[in-house]
Amino acid sequence: MVWIPALVEVGLGVAALAPFIVHRISVGMWRKKGIEYPTTSTELPHVTVLLPVWNEALILEKKLDNLAAQNMRFSILIIDSASTDSTVSILHSWLKQNPDAFDTTTVLEMKERLGKTEAVRQALASLEEQKNQHLICMTDADALLPPNAILRLQGWFADPTVGAVGARAVRRQALSSERTHRSMFEMLREGESARDSTPFLEGSCMMWRQKGFASQQLNVHSNADDAQIATGVRLNGLRSIHDGDVHFEDIAPTSLEGQRRQKIRRGQGLQRLLVSHRKSWFDRRLGTFAGILRREAHFHLFAPVLFAAAGCTAILRWGIIGLAGMPNGELAVLHGSLALIELGCLTAWLLSRQGIRVPLLSTVGTLFSGMEHLLIAHWHSLRGRSLHMWDQHSDTRIVLAESEDLN
Repeated sequence: MVWIPALVEVGLGVAALAPFIVHRISVGMWRKKGIEYPTTSTELPHVTVLLPVWNEALILEKKLDNLAAQNMRFSILIIDSASTDSTVSILHSWLKQNPDAFDTTTVLEMKERLGKTEAVRQALASLEEQKNQHLICMTDADALLPPNAILRLQGWFADPTVGAVGARAVRRQALSSERTHRSMFEMLREGESARDSTPFLEGSCMMWRQKGFASQQLNVHSNADDAQIATGVRLNGLRSIHDGDVHFEDIAPTSLEGQRRQKIRRGQGLQRLLVSHRKSWFDRRLGTFAGILRREAHFHLFAPVLFAAAGCTAILRWGIIGLAGMPNGELAVLHGSLALIELGCLTAWLLSRQGIRVPLLSTVGTLFSGMEHLLIAHWHSLRGRSLHMWDQHSDTRIVLAESEDLN
């Protein structure tokens, strides 16, 4: 009887893990090619910075000062999602004191809070009404940029094939598991970008061609608006790439629970995005990008379920052994080998959940923690609970407000 659950467990584990290994090897080869930054001196489109805000009174002045210190001129569009604190009054006061900070300034005030994605949609729709063909640079209120960030992103659009570019995240006060998670994602984005495009970019600092994405393409009942834009740009025929040489800095949630909540929310948004574009997984017209979407769909949709099923099968095997006794011969060797693997995986997962980094185990732990978050995101979706409107991480705002300039 032990043979059956043991073989099923191995099969499920291989099915879950094999695509990760294949993609890691692929990304390693793709990264060697790299992406060459454009050097042609062509005239670039004007940039409009899109800044969505909601109850950002603690840090708004710091964010506006940071944008005003950029080494280039641009327009700014600020959309407020019906803040209930002094965000709007602080905004107008700062703009009155700094009337020449930006080329043009537009402030939109929503009557009710409908989530960040709806705020972004309304902002993009307002820009579309102006019939301009600007570059749009979206940034979050809690993300601070080095002085050359927007200029660096703008330079990519001398390449007519580039439709969207995202910056690298530098998370202050991040736990070791968060740093490992971040480095893994950036490695994947670099490889996918070098080969074709990456479907996921960081909305805290990303830029895209206005003509490359339409506001009505956004699913306003889901989050991950940045990934929606990056994927949409590629599906519209332009490339979506990650630039590791430009970054933004922010504060990671100061608690394990805060970081966990953030990843579950993000995971649900990516899952919904991938499901909505499931017809593109096998679209030959997309070339390599279809394969990238297919693999990301496995990582975010199928692997969490397969890993959970493997775990349940392991519990079943231990239950059979508890009732029937320890097996002998080849079955004992098989059971012992699986037990060692399970112990290693369980240890790595528990250490990662506590933010403890142990060499050789951190990557495995980050993988299993990620699967846990994605499985919970699945559960929320099955229950019909959408996470596209969330409580702000107030602890990060307090730390950022009290800190010196991060850059």
